[in-house]
Formats: sequence, structure tokens, C-alpha cells
Amino acid sequence: MIKPVRCVLAAMSLGMALPALAQNPAPASAPAPTNVWRIDRGHSELTFSIRHMVSRVRGQFNRWSGTITGDLDEWEKAEVNVTIDAASIDTNHERRDSDLRGKDHFEVETYPTITFRGTKIERDGDRLRMTGDLTMRGVTRPVVLEGQLTGTAQERGRTRVGFEASTTINRKDFGLAWNRAVEAGGWLLGDEVKIDISVAAVK
Repeated sequence: MIKPVRCVLAAMSLGMALPALAQNPAPASAPAPTNVWRIDRGHSELTFSIRHMVSRVRGQFNRWSGTITGDLDEWEKAEVNVTIDAASIDTNHERRDSDLRGKDHFEVETYPTITFRGTKIERDGDRLRMTGDLTMRGVTRPVVLEGQLTGTAQERGRTRVGFEASTTINRKDFGLAWNRAVEAGGWLLGDEVKIDISVAAVK
């Protein structure tokens, strides 16, 4: 007699649960966005240069990622987000790179990432002007990058877009104020840093 009782109770429980499930169906999974472009790091570069006494030192960041959300025919509405691993700085000189990661410069243990969030894109043909917020060492400042779209292509059923842009910032605006006087007068480092980006993004 125990088994029939259990079956009746189970049926009653199921009968009570079905109306509740009908009224509160499981949420449907959101459709995957179709206008997100991911930066292809293997075919993109983020480089910079700064005056060092009488020459220029050039470098890059080896680890960074980003997305562009928008459509090519409405590029001015696109959202751009980039995150850079500050510790991945590479000037082809390990002692200098270690110093740049320290407290006198990027202080990567406290500020591990550098971010850029695009707030406005203006396009004139292939020319573009991107305004956004750059955050470095905990300081956020507006910057403007100017450049151009370099083309679109189809590869294995995916759409690829490319663009190049550059800007110049004053490092002191972001708390990167360390410097040293040199014997002949003047300073070891310049204040202006030129930033160049070359991006390939895949939809």
C-alpha cells in the first residue's frame, strides 16, 4: 500500500507544480549580439613613443583586448572598450621595463590596467575621429584619436574591419610625472607621449 500512496502524492505535487511553471516559464536565453567586433590581437598593435634626451624610445603593450559594438553603416553610434595589461609594457629593454612597472611610473601592482572607453565617433568617408576616456594610474582624462578606416574583408564566413588612429597625451596629466635633470640642461624624458593603434576586428 505504500507505493500507491507515494505515486498519488507525487502526482499531486506534479499537478500543483505545472500551473506555476506555466505562469513562470524559465527565462529564454538572450540572443547573441550580432554587431560585436572583437579586436584580433594577432593582427593589431598598440604602440607608443616618448622623447629620451636626444632620441625617442618606442614601446608597446603585449597584452590587451577590446570590443567594438556597432554597425559599419552607423559607426558614429559604436561603443569602443579596450583594456590593457599595464605590466605587459615592452620597450625591448628588460631593466627599463621593470622600472616602468614600478611606483615611479605605471605602479602596476596598484593600477594593473589601463582602459579606454570610446564616447563618440565622427566619420567622414574613411576618415574617423574618436573621442573617449583614457584611464591610467587611476586618473581619467578625455582624449581624441584621429585616423582612418583601412578596409573590410570577408574571411571564412566572418567579416573583418581595420582602422588606424593616433593621439598625443601629456603623461603628467595621468600622474606620470617622474623625471631627471641631465648634465647639459633639460630633462631626461619629454612630457608628450605619442600613441598609435592599428586594429583588425572580427565580427
